[in-house]
Amino acid sequence: MKFSQPQADVYVPSGIDPAAALARTTHLCVAAHQDDIEIMAYHGIAACQRRDDRWFSGVVVTNGGGSPRTGRYARIDDAGMQDVRHREQRRAARLGGYSIQIQLAYPSVAVKRPGRADVAADLRQIFAACRPEVVYLHNPADKHDTHVAVFLRCLEAIRALPKPQRPLAVYGCEVWRDLDWLPDSEKVALDVSADPRLAQKLLAVFKSQIGGGKRYDRAVSGRRAAHATFHASHAADATTALTFAMDLTILARVDTLHVETYVRDLLRGFHDDVAARLKRFG
Repeated sequence: MKFSQPQADVYVPSGIDPAAALARTTHLCVAAHQDDIEIMAYHGIAACQRRDDRWFSGVVVTNGGGSPRTGRYARIDDAGMQDVRHREQRRAARLGGYSIQIQLAYPSVAVKRPGRADVAADLRQIFAACRPEVVYLHNPADKHDTHVAVFLRCLEAIRALPKPQRPLAVYGCEVWRDLDWLPDSEKVALDVSADPRLAQKLLAVFKSQIGGGKRYDRAVSGRRAAHATFHASHAADATTALTFAMDLTILARVDTLHVETYVRDLLRGFHDDVAARLKRFG
């Protein structure tokens, strides 16, 4: 596989041919930054543990420069931080037993610019080379600009495929905005309670972020536990950890459905749910 950026990295923990590692992928996450995969797609990582018929693969689109840094990382420049984050992502892929880990190494500004032929070509190449059953993407209501841009570039790449080659399920996952506001009928609740030690170890790999001033390890674990308890008000907890997702499969299937329309309908559903409850008891 040839990618546009000279710094792009293809890493296969098992050492098999990269094309074969990508082809056997059943669960794929395409994320903006190093550590996003481990936050948003642990459901897929856990589903593929110790299986020879399921394989998780990860793609990071940006190079990881520009992240906040304090303490031991305060004096590291952008080039140095990119190298640190690159190595951390490889370490997570080894720990999680990923089939393949691809880092496309684009600066964020390139991904945010619609119509970039190189970004589109790289993503199309990846989606065309595998037939994942489940794809985990950023959700279109995320509040991080780069996350939303990466989601849009991925949707464009998926829609460029013939329909029989498109993934069976596409989930838009939480990172920078929780999805607890989604009406329950629209919410995909992903059980991430399996192997909590592995989940914590994967988050702890990213020392440059944790030691650099962002306690994602604590925040993510807390959010998963909170979702498990607050998901159902009149039932005992069914699991110890949940993440929520949007079901974006229809966007991957119906090319004429605009993302803005889809999200606006979800927001209207949230508004109607709140308004109806107030009216019912007011």
